[in-house]
Amino acid sequence: MNNSGGFTTLRPLSLLRQLSNCSDSTCLQALSNSVSWSIYLEQGKITYATHSVEPFDRLERHLRRLSHQIPLLTSELRVQLRLMFEPDSHSQSIKHDNNSRSHPPEYQAISWLVSQRHLHSTQAALLVQELVKEVIESFLLIKKGTYELTESLNRMPKNCRLDTEKILEHCQARLENWQAFAPRISSRYQRPYLLINSKIEEKDLPTLQPYLNNWMKGFSLCHLAVIWNQDEILVARNLYPYIVNGAIILHEPDPPFDKLPKIFEVRCLQRPTLFPKLITELVATKEKLTITINHYPDISEGNIAPVQRLLQIAAPPKANFQKPTISNNINAASQRVTTATVAAEKVHKIVSVDDSRTILKAISYFLENENFSVVTINDPVKAALSIIRHKPDLILLDLNMVGIDGYELCRIIRNNLIFKKTPIIFVTGNKGIVDKVKAKLVGASGYLTKPFTRTELLKIVFMHLT
Repeated sequence: MNNSGGFTTLRPLSLLRQLSNCSDSTCLQALSNSVSWSIYLEQGKITYATHSVEPFDRLERHLRRLSHQIPLLTSELRVQLRLMFEPDSHSQSIKHDNNSRSHPPEYQAISWLVSQRHLHSTQAALLVQELVKEVIESFLLIKKGTYELTESLNRMPKNCRLDTEKILEHCQARLENWQAFAPRISSRYQRPYLLINSKIEEKDLPTLQPYLNNWMKGFSLCHLAVIWNQDEILVARNLYPYIVNGAIILHEPDPPFDKLPKIFEVRCLQRPTLFPKLITELVATKEKLTITINHYPDISEGNIAPVQRLLQIAAPPKANFQKPTISNNINAASQRVTTATVAAEKVHKIVSVDDSRTILKAISYFLENENFSVVTINDPVKAALSIIRHKPDLILLDLNMVGIDGYELCRIIRNNLIFKKTPIIFVTGNKGIVDKVKAKLVGASGYLTKPFTRTELLKIVFMHLT
């Protein structure tokens, strides 16, 4: 199968429904606003879906959620996955042609987790299901673009086969929930900032848990949801009254997330009225991760009960989602956020070692307006003593410095028991296989490739400090 088409008004819902009635194996590839989507189908069932905007960031978020139930998914393992499988963001380009025949790299990473027994096949099926739902949700918002149908990868290992119609119904319901916040919230990648000196009277606002402000500087709604282990829509619902009253301002998504379609752009998804029940995947608990699999009997292992026992995941309560109002009581027992409670929150200290003042200024500029204390060191020879004195939570270390290279400095730092578990991130333009092996030998935790953006820097912080 090899068909292509262009459109001025895309109907992604109709397109996927047509493919769900097809008995062939195919890959639907769509391109819109420089973002590419790839949706793999087998006999009308979805086996995987991805898009080109930070796929490993998406995988990282969902692995973090699963890690609450699967202790093997440690932060060290997640960093290892990125080092092994994530392409260099500065050398890769969007592949949207018939010659793009390799498996998506994040799917290769999932398959590796299964082969190395870090994940059971049923756990991998749940992970793939959640990734697919997030990708399809964004795909349904596309308005203009091009698409083509190519032959699916026959050798692609299948973790699950998901009912296309149920996935579509789920995503439509989620989008309708998001639209309850329009136009103030238009993307899960918008970044909320809490204005402590706001003149809004406390009596006009519901209570807000004091810990919420700790990461409400620079991280998006979907990243905050992972940090707090809550559903994204629930996070939006809790913050919405503050956004309406101006106590919280929303910044637009950082690149490249700004390329994804906005939620408020959707007009009418023509969702069947028989689907009000699946609107309720909201659980206000921080102790348990909730993933509903009851609606998907086509998961590869077939037997739902053993999967639920394996992960010990509770079924979500049935409750209709309502557009939040100012009278909502988010948590009556919580303290109100004040300047004092904010000052009591932990401020993470980051040390950056580089003999380039330009790089140090960029890192300080990107981070000092966030919830971090940044210490810059431009003399690498004296860096070890300075690091011991400051005892940072994370170290950014240039590889190529005059006097001492980053590998040797990393080895010296790691030999100090205080820093055995402190994340050490190499900041470098080199990211070849030899560099990766050598970095692992000296105890590096990850890479930040030059030149880097604010988003990429915050992504490293998100991975290692939250």
